Amino acid sequence: MIFIWYPKCSTCQKAKKWLDENGFKYTLRDIVTETPTEKELSLWVKKSDLDIKKFFNTSGMKYKQLGLKDKLDDMSFDEKVKLLSSDGMLIKRPLLIGDKIIVGFKNYDSF
Repeated sequence: MIFIWYPKCSTCQKAKKWLDENGFKYTLRDIVTETPTEKELSLWVKKSDLDIKKFFNTSGMKYKQLGLKDKLDDMSFDEKVKLLSSDGMLIKRPLLIGDKIIVGFKNYDSF
């Protein structure tokens, strides 16, 4: 299992603590220094059965600076994946990659 996080993010810290307390083994990966590739993101989005929009950090400064709220609907899947892979701060975090793909930290109890 891969746990992709931003170490300064309090939600990511809570998620990591939950994983540790519940005995999960994972490989830790920093979303900024090891930003997921286009290939990885494409695979994860498809495997998750979630709309790719769920992978965007809509509360992040970068998302807002780029005005993505108004642009995403006009972009293709491939354009969205390329954009996400260009900057880890655009990706919603944390990401838990295993048999399931979980975006954010609301659903870990179902993992």
